Order: sequence, then C-alpha cells, then structure tokens
Amino acid sequence: VPAAQYSVALVGAVTALFAATIAVAQYDIKKVLAYSTISQLGFMVAGVGMGAFSAGMFHLVTHAFFKALLFLSAGSVILGMERGHHHLAHAHHEERQDKGRKKKDEKRLVGAHEEVFDPGDMRNMGGLRKTMPVTFWVYLMGMLALADIWPFAGFWSKDEILAYAFSQGFTVIYWLLTIAAFFTAFYMGRQIWMVFFGKPRHEAAVHAEESP
Repeated sequence: VPAAQYSVALVGAVTALFAATIAVAQYDIKKVLAYSTISQLGFMVAGVGMGAFSAGMFHLVTHAFFKALLFLSAGSVILGMERGHHHLAHAHHEERQDKGRKKKDEKRLVGAHEEVFDPGDMRNMGGLRKTMPVTFWVYLMGMLALADIWPFAGFWSKDEILAYAFSQGFTVIYWLLTIAAFFTAFYMGRQIWMVFFGKPRHEAAVHAEESP
C-alpha cells in the first residue's frame, strides 16, 4: 500500500534525523553509539518503506559489523581509562600511607575519588591515540564506515538508500536522510576528537593503558 509505505519511510527518516541530533549532545562514549544505532535503524526502516528492500537489508548487515567494532572499541577505551584511574588511586593510596594517614581515612578518600570518576565520560579523555594506538586505529575504521566515507562498508549501504530516495522522487525523505548523514559524520568526528586527540583532560587519560 503506497500510502502506508510512505508513512513507514517518513517515520524512519524522522527517526534517523531526530536520534542523530540527540547523539550530538551526548558525552558518554556508549550513549553516542547507542543513539547512533537508533538513527541507523531509521535509515533501514526508511529504505524498506520506500521499497528499497535490498538496500535496507544491506545497511542492516554492514551496520551490524562496524557498530559492533565501535562498541567493542568503546569498551576497550573504558577499560583503558579504568586502568589509568586504578593507577592513580593506587598512587594516591601510597601517598597517603607515606604521610601517615589512618587506614579509615584512606579508604574513605579513595572511595570518594572512585565514585566521582566516570571512565565512559568523553570529557575525561583526550590524547588516547598515543597511549591506546591499536584501539584508536580500529575505532577510526569503524567511525569512517559509520560516517559513509569511501571505501568503507557504510558508504555503499547508506548511499544506496539515499540514491534510491533521490532517483524515485522521495524528496522529503531524501533531504531528511541526507541531513541525518551529515549529523552522523559530525558527532562521530566530535567523538574521535574528544577521545583520541588534544590533550588529556584527566590524569586517568594520561595513564590509560592499551587493551591486551
């Protein structure tokens, strides 16, 4: 039913754009990827709604692989930050012992230090490409695929949906998805910059360790 199909496509396109705008405002490394997943599901639903069934399924498969890569890499970043923070907590613990503080005060202060630290907050990161180079390179490959950069998988699958929308005259759907695609490149570029480039914004990032 053409009217029902167009409604499905419109819901998918609006979802793709709306979720992308939410991802732009996130600071948690996994939340950016989670809202990005909702956005990409919108692309798939829009493709199926327009009748581009193979393109929608193609994007489902390619997205499954590069988003899995990104989530695994995000986990590696979080573990690296936790190891860096553990190093700090251990150093602070020894420093307090050297100053002769009581064990009760040490445990209370160390616990308070750990409680306020969020290893998944991108505002605590920065410069991790130097301490976690392997994670950086695999994260970068996943980011380029998600941002539709040639010749990575996302370029072929997402652009197939956009090409179908353009060629079949789905003008509104096409522009909604195109804007969403630019948002995707923006929030992933923002994430890569906050996590891996610039100067470390927390001591834990300085002491972060690569995953084995």
